[in-house]
Amino acid sequence: MEHDQIIIRGARLHNLKNIDVSIPKNKLVVFTGLSGSGKSSLAFDILHKEGARQYMESLGLVTDGLSKVPVDFISGLSPSISVDQHPGSHNPRSTLGTATEIYTYLRVLFARLGHRPCPKCGGDVPPSDQIHAFQDDDGEPDENGGVFCPNCAASLPELGMANFSFNKPAGACPTCTGLGETADLLAERCFNQAMSLVNGGVTIWDPFNAERFIIALQRAGAYYGFEFDAQQPLGELGEVQRDLLYYGVNSEKFSAHFPGVKAPNSVMKGYFEGVVTNLWRRYREGLSESGLSVKLEQLFVTRTCPDCQGTRLHPASRRVTVNGRSIIQVSQMPLQQSAEWLEDLPHHLSSSEMLIADPILKDLNERIERLVTIGVGYLTLDRATPSLSAGEGQRLRLASLLGSRLSGVLYVLDEPTIGLHQRDTRRLVEILRRLRDLGNTVLVIEHDLEMINAADHIIEFGPGAGKEGGLIIAAGTPQQLHARSDTPTSAFLSGQAALPLHSPRCEKAGELVIHKARHNNLKDISVSIPLKRLVAVSGVSGSGKSSLIFDILDRAGRQRYFNARETPGAHEGINGWSYIDRLVTVDQSPIGRVPRSNAATYTDVFTPIREVFAASPAARQRGLKAAHFSFNVPGGRCERCEGAGLLTINMHFLPDVQVRCPICHGRRFKKEVLAVKYNGVDIAAVLDMSINEALEIFKKETAIAPRLKLLAEVGLGYLQLGQPATTLSGGEAQRVKLAKELARRGSGHTLYLLDEPTTGLHPADVSRLLTLLQRLVDAGNTVVVVEHHLELIRAADWIIDLGPEGGDAGGQLLACGTPQQVAGIQSSFTGQCLQKIMN
Repeated sequence: MEHDQIIIRGARLHNLKNIDVSIPKNKLVVFTGLSGSGKSSLAFDILHKEGARQYMESLGLVTDGLSKVPVDFISGLSPSISVDQHPGSHNPRSTLGTATEIYTYLRVLFARLGHRPCPKCGGDVPPSDQIHAFQDDDGEPDENGGVFCPNCAASLPELGMANFSFNKPAGACPTCTGLGETADLLAERCFNQAMSLVNGGVTIWDPFNAERFIIALQRAGAYYGFEFDAQQPLGELGEVQRDLLYYGVNSEKFSAHFPGVKAPNSVMKGYFEGVVTNLWRRYREGLSESGLSVKLEQLFVTRTCPDCQGTRLHPASRRVTVNGRSIIQVSQMPLQQSAEWLEDLPHHLSSSEMLIADPILKDLNERIERLVTIGVGYLTLDRATPSLSAGEGQRLRLASLLGSRLSGVLYVLDEPTIGLHQRDTRRLVEILRRLRDLGNTVLVIEHDLEMINAADHIIEFGPGAGKEGGLIIAAGTPQQLHARSDTPTSAFLSGQAALPLHSPRCEKAGELVIHKARHNNLKDISVSIPLKRLVAVSGVSGSGKSSLIFDILDRAGRQRYFNARETPGAHEGINGWSYIDRLVTVDQSPIGRVPRSNAATYTDVFTPIREVFAASPAARQRGLKAAHFSFNVPGGRCERCEGAGLLTINMHFLPDVQVRCPICHGRRFKKEVLAVKYNGVDIAAVLDMSINEALEIFKKETAIAPRLKLLAEVGLGYLQLGQPATTLSGGEAQRVKLAKELARRGSGHTLYLLDEPTTGLHPADVSRLLTLLQRLVDAGNTVVVVEHHLELIRAADWIIDLGPEGGDAGGQLLACGTPQQVAGIQSSFTGQCLQKIMN
């Protein structure tokens, strides 16, 4: 029946080729297909956005900035909720506890039932409600908040929720203001005392901006009546000049030289912020590195706060306990352990205390149970939100949806199996079925074969990626797709296709040995990593994989090769570095924090592209240089949108909306720049091309084609060159980094560390990635992948499996050996899963 389906006719967004599709409602539906085949375009850019637009319109809300999606007809839509992979909060003050509101309930619990030692006599001061009852015989509680020690009658302030919030002055550690860490600026990385300003004395200024900064300094000197000599080495500057350069006109240090003199309020008059002042402001506010030649993180070193030891809270708040535990101790427990502590708590509370605790505990137990159910029971409440992986963040969002118990909703999820061990995929499937059974349509973009097999209905996009995709090539039940093998997904489902297996590498080539690793939950383990091999590090989520490879091995390597200051996780030492001469780490952190960053700029392929345009006769005739073809600096870009192509409209109580620039019509550049063509296309058209399309255009350019080819080989041929870095998934960002590293010449003795490189890849794309990784190993390099993808683990030369569980129940070395050896170890969940696919 028509009302049981979402019906779309003539969908033609991005690479979708005027397709018609019917999606059954109140079912678990999987969209699959090669990366870039059109799944996200239909799921997020059409179904989700149109569902949100129609819902807002039905409420009478303004939707001027939200245009209708490019389809001929669409019906049967429900209000939609999306759960995507994009990074969550970057706020360093956000933790898992605050993001899920569990910490809020804990603050209530500790404020109402917390015991604390008297600062005068050291005796126990029970909760303030009990104190008030104790005082009834002697008089009224203090008017200024109501608390006295029952042992020595010393006056104490009453506890409130604010006392346990590290985001409020009453509860924050005064040293780190609740951040848990302190930062120091590495001034030696910013200034070369032997050089003058004109010769690069401020080493972090890029040449384009250095000249205008020098002019600003000289204007400031003229305003205050002294000369600022830009030719003088920094080490020979006078105190006044140095304070101006370092701290700026509004600083106390500089102002002390000119008491009573009002600071200039514009650059033209002599305003200069100061290099150090500017860097601190950018660092605190999380601003971009515009005008600098280095990343801000490279100029600062962070250390655990010496006073609170990273716990963030005020000393007095850290001493408050409930049933012998402080709020810090509870926040440091894995969620599974926190649930057990809360379950046991009623046995230790009086009947009057339970009147207060009962509703709090009910909410706490429900929220923690949902998190444990979705497979993140190994996480702790004090875990910083920015450190969560894309998959973990997505599952936290899924937990909140489970709590809402909404019905009649279209849920759109983007690869929810990311970061999950195969053992836990079944649990996730059951959660999605629970959402479906509430009367919702659950639409999942997925490549995991177990999730695809669990669907009620499968829709496959293809046949290729980019302009070669955008069609529906298969639709039906899993059984119907199993019966055919003429599409990429059906070939893998039916067993007709599989990842290529490399012949065993038998030659011994040394090893890296990590001795007595005990960082986080690692249980004093020693691990050997054979060199010149493809090594897979496996285990359930939270078992210690990242702690071992990235917190210990990677940090130790960066200290050795790059003089990095970040301290490796606890271990006794690492042997075998003499076999390695270079370290490359490719994780899933974003490649840029601002929309101006993209794959073209990050991999440096946009520079030779701009140079090719600037070398054309049309550009020379107009006097255009390579800089004119950049959207990041003034000159050739549209100044109305500053080269973004979009303008941001403030929607007040709703999320901001981006609309196309009315001057350049979204094309970023001025008309004279767009008039210059290469092979019939202008620079804006190049940014709109997929990597595969650009490779065809620039196939004869030796400075461009090899870099584009690498991007295509890592499975990103579908990606737009100019797609903002902020919209890339974690897996896409990682593959962009991998392509950049592969473009560099290697010696054949490089150690590559990769964090789930298969994220976002269809099995057919994983096959191509695996071929690339095997090429690196064949060249004499060592490739270590932290991975859950069973087929890639099976294709590895060596497996290191940690577990058995996550958090405190993990951190043990369960198995190491070839895939065949690990498959025979029944105590290993990875071994059990391997045995099934090998059979």
